[in-house]
Amino acid sequence: MTLTLIAATTAISLALVCYTAGVFSERKRGTLTKGSLALFWLGLALDTTGTTLMTVMAQDGGAVLGMHAASGALAIALMAVHAIWATVTFARKNEVGMKRFHTFSVVVWLFWLMPYVLGVLQGIPVLHLQNLQAGIGSLAVAGIAALIVLRKPATKRPSER
Repeated sequence: MTLTLIAATTAISLALVCYTAGVFSERKRGTLTKGSLALFWLGLALDTTGTTLMTVMAQDGGAVLGMHAASGALAIALMAVHAIWATVTFARKNEVGMKRFHTFSVVVWLFWLMPYVLGVLQGIPVLHLQNLQAGIGSLAVAGIAALIVLRKPATKRPSER
């Protein structure tokens, strides 16, 4: 394992931690906070760094960039839109938008989860998974995550406390 690969996988895994913490802390609190915004931006920066390193490694190795690269680029674009929109919503102090923003956050997180899992599945040599197989696996993981996350209300209502 090269130092570049270690740096890339570490950055992308830290992005998972930051982005997940940001999305679910916002969801639990029921509103956007400065802390959530910081975690969204940090997750985006870490994911972009790790993805850039992985892309350089793949191109240097002559690999053809496939489904993982395309879905990863889309996920980064969605994360950027999400972070910008969250920042604008927070800066405008849009109370309704800040309280409803968690729905968009969870959707973006689920889309981001797919290329993350796809990369993990393709990166496990013993599995020998190709794009389609790993893609189906990542959709299954994201689907299960969606069922788990979306079956519970985002925050407790005053009557449930």
